[in-house]
Amino acid sequence: MAYIHFEKINKIFGTNHVLKDIDLDVEKGQLVTLLGPSGCGKSTLLRCLAGLEQVTDGHIYLDGQEITDVVPRRRGIGMVFQQYSLFPNMNVRDNVAYGLKLKKLPKAEINQKVEQMLDIVGLSEKISQYPAQLSGGQQQRVALARAMVTAPKVLLLDEPLSAIDALLRKNLQIEIRRIQQQLGITTIFVTHDQDEAMVMSDMIHLFHEGKIEQSGTPEQIYTRPATKFAATFIGNYNLPTAADFNRAFHTDIPGQDVAVRPEIVTLTKQAPKAEDGLLVAEGTITSHISHGNLIRFAVEFEGGLTLNADVVYENKLDFGEGDRVFAAMKKDLVIGL
Repeated sequence: MAYIHFEKINKIFGTNHVLKDIDLDVEKGQLVTLLGPSGCGKSTLLRCLAGLEQVTDGHIYLDGQEITDVVPRRRGIGMVFQQYSLFPNMNVRDNVAYGLKLKKLPKAEINQKVEQMLDIVGLSEKISQYPAQLSGGQQQRVALARAMVTAPKVLLLDEPLSAIDALLRKNLQIEIRRIQQQLGITTIFVTHDQDEAMVMSDMIHLFHEGKIEQSGTPEQIYTRPATKFAATFIGNYNLPTAADFNRAFHTDIPGQDVAVRPEIVTLTKQAPKAEDGLLVAEGTITSHISHGNLIRFAVEFEGGLTLNADVVYENKLDFGEGDRVFAAMKKDLVIGL
């Protein structure tokens, strides 16, 4: 059995069926992300694991033991929320030491563990400061240290970075991943941000309307979405109908729709050399938008099909709106849905 095992989990609030027969495994030492839009059930599943919500039906196992009805304090789980919930009247040392003091550990051991954990999260020099004296990112790292210092079996992170500005958020994503790997702690991370999930995860479980839409590594989820919802939520896929795509590119991709990543579409002014497995169609550039190091061109083809193509800025050719171009892509990278 996996280190964490959810078996046929259902959760109903009144008439709202929030979780629907969820089966999910987490291996020891992994960082697993529950990804999806608001209201899809991901945070509810996290709270069921923590014991903050009771499942309506199903079973939860941790390290070979069923914990479905075990009280939260006996589950050995640490949790960090979007709100840091630090004690404003306690300095950093006392905030981090709080859980250790509840365990009535010797003072010397508490101090050693606190100082060691603050060193790991890079806040040793802030040990005597109070939450009001810290930045949002520093407060979040204190909350992380407080959750981890008690050596929980599992660390749960419920959208912990959503209130932090974009640049600091990217830095903290890397820091949390580094700390998780350094300590080898099994971690479940909840987010609605696909980029965050891609950067941090060993495995991603994409939630949609109370069910798991797709599970896989970041690479699997990104390059091979299993459904139209997955393709819509992950990346910036072109999602034309299969009929329109096949007509424009004279091919036979199966399914109702197709998923085409903008970065697999190559644009040239001259027709590329014919080769097996290469799909080519001529179209007209209708617009372009700068995305920093990328320029996204919209190309319209015969029959009204429009695809976006990403071109690295350094490789930008002299394309302009109204230009006729050839769009090419490898057939095996086009996904039928």
